[in-house]
Amino acid sequence: MTSFDLRDLGVTLRNREVFRNVSLTISAGEMVGLIGPNGAGKTSLMRAALGLVPHTGHSTLAQMSARDRARTVAWMPQSREIAWPITVERLVALGRLPHLPTTGTIPAKDRVLIDQAIDRLDLGSLRLRAASRLSGGEQARALIARAVAQDTPVLMADEPIAGLDPAHQISTMRVFRDLADEGRAILVSIHDLGLAARHCTRLILMAEGGVLADGPPAQVLSPELMARAFGISVWHEYTASGPIFQPLEVVK
Repeated sequence: MTSFDLRDLGVTLRNREVFRNVSLTISAGEMVGLIGPNGAGKTSLMRAALGLVPHTGHSTLAQMSARDRARTVAWMPQSREIAWPITVERLVALGRLPHLPTTGTIPAKDRVLIDQAIDRLDLGSLRLRAASRLSGGEQARALIARAVAQDTPVLMADEPIAGLDPAHQISTMRVFRDLADEGRAILVSIHDLGLAARHCTRLILMAEGGVLADGPPAQVLSPELMARAFGISVWHEYTASGPIFQPLEVVK
């Protein structure tokens, strides 16, 4: 089942064309990694897909009303500053706002989703702590939990594992993959190509003003494409523990 699609999408910001003619479909059950060098347009693509920046072309999500979009897609931007002195539990509960009755009370079924999101992101010991007093990595996990609690068919996250320690990078990617396996469509931008190789079902490589490659990780992470897009050499091997991918050197 198709969760959303983009047709001939293009973005120009401050008189600079970021990308053009991007067409793609993200389907339920996919864990899609959006990769590419800095400035390739990964963030702009995600924001344009949500209708948050001016764009040309068509996005099914951007055409929705704000309320319908909030019930369809959970969005986690790069910005992670939490300014409100509320508990982690209350912060995660904000993910349920698009679904709550006008009374503002939280039904029991919503509380279950909140508790599940807290557990999935290993936040049980922090649930009563003020979110604004957490470390940067802990705040990131709390915001991911809020997006998970939103319980939408689509989840989009812009560099969600940046700043997390290795254990929580891995566990967070596993959470996203589990959500995809449960039938959601997941789109995450990511710079760690090793984790992308291990956890994503599909990669979209943005470079040279558009989508340079789109397919399974083994196909997109080829030495030729990595040299062309990033200017790097790579080592890629399949092991009993799964695929191992390592950037090696900058090449000219």
